[in-house]
Amino acid sequence: MPEEKSKYPNDIDKLEIAIEKIELLLKGDYGISNRSIALLLLQEDSEMISMASSKDADSWPKIEEIAKEVKTHYHEPLSYIIALAYHEEAQSIVEESVKHVPHGKLTFKERLSRMMIHPLTGIPILLLILYYGLYKFVGEFGAGTVVDFIETVIFENHVNPWITQILTSFIPWQIVRDLFVGEYGVITLGIRYTVALILPIVTTFFIAFAIIEDTGYLPRLALLIDRLFKKIGLTGRAVIPMVLGLGCDTMATMVTRTLPTKRERIITTLLLALAVPCSAQLGVILALLEGSPKGLWVWGGVVSLVFLLIGFLSSMVLPGDTPSFYMEIPPLRMPKLYNVFVKTYTRVKWYFTEIFPMFIMASTMIWLGQLTGLFGLLVRILEYPIRWIGLPDKAAVAFLFGFFRRDYGAAGLYDIKKANLFTGNQLVVACVTLTLFLPCIAQFLINVKERGWKTGLGISVFILFFSFSAGFIVNLILNALGVSL
Repeated sequence: MPEEKSKYPNDIDKLEIAIEKIELLLKGDYGISNRSIALLLLQEDSEMISMASSKDADSWPKIEEIAKEVKTHYHEPLSYIIALAYHEEAQSIVEESVKHVPHGKLTFKERLSRMMIHPLTGIPILLLILYYGLYKFVGEFGAGTVVDFIETVIFENHVNPWITQILTSFIPWQIVRDLFVGEYGVITLGIRYTVALILPIVTTFFIAFAIIEDTGYLPRLALLIDRLFKKIGLTGRAVIPMVLGLGCDTMATMVTRTLPTKRERIITTLLLALAVPCSAQLGVILALLEGSPKGLWVWGGVVSLVFLLIGFLSSMVLPGDTPSFYMEIPPLRMPKLYNVFVKTYTRVKWYFTEIFPMFIMASTMIWLGQLTGLFGLLVRILEYPIRWIGLPDKAAVAFLFGFFRRDYGAAGLYDIKKANLFTGNQLVVACVTLTLFLPCIAQFLINVKERGWKTGLGISVFILFFSFSAGFIVNLILNALGVSL
């Protein structure tokens, strides 16, 4: 109740005079204003009556007399009279602060907002965003045009030959040179993958994501897919970590802390590790399947089906009630260039500082593995499941890279495609299998930290066997149907 005097119905003066008299009689410390105490006493609040009769015992008879006197002036109980005053005050505030838009005169932004939420119009809008934002901008421009320029023109034509020539002049030992410029060298593989492949892809993805985020589209996307997500034990709230997973699954797994139940957190963690490719991996896969629309549809269809199927089965296995979901919808707005720049720069800097040392470390470990023979042994072991899903033995190297990072493995497939070692069907099977493949080391550690050793390790073991099984089934179906992609 506001401190200023309200316009009480039915003889305002009598009630206000009674409130003022009681305020003057109250001398005790109640922790709230005397006016609030007076209102509670007039409404016969039992707890406040007990407190006031104790703290202001000397004045209490006078307070009771005032209360009895003012009651005689009203036909209704004082609690009802005061409640009416609250209602009138609330109505006054609403009239001053809320703007009612007449029906049929919605603004363009409001109409567009409603279209984004409604399934009939929201799904086509989502597909347009995915097509132009991910496929065209990230896939064709970032993973295609920019990657081709940096890798071919800068690295293959200038950086790699120049570095190789310098190291050949100064380092006479081939085994040492291989650490830097060999087939899996730190510069020719690790730095090339980081700068020429991964950096352009994650940069274009984070630009697209920052634009989408700054418009206020994500909360509307959450409402759009809430009904679908409830079928797999989640709510629209889970769209936030899922979309973040398209940037980095490790970061997205940490964001699952915002989900309200343990059941939702486990399901989301599993789906992020299994069927949500990070920006670098997604960009490379889009580049791999560029020029093969059928292959892209098969890959997208299989990964989406796996996402929904595993989510549904998980919701059936894991105990828990159907979650509820409420979300405040901010207004749509034009993205600000400064916001997009800051968000993109911050995320690219964070991502680059994370993957650069890991790619260098991976190249060094591969070099050590070649010296000890461990690398060759692991490749030969991986060749068995690779042949089982119908891929050439060379793909085993890319999947071994995937143990370090899945985007590292996707970059390995990119090199194999450039060497024309894949058929169309094999390329699709490889993309499906690697998308569903083991989470990277960083994500595995976060899974263990967030969900515990048993759950984190169990998720990885399940994914290892499931990914190759899915690849085998896709290869089997394509061959059985005589499909050539």
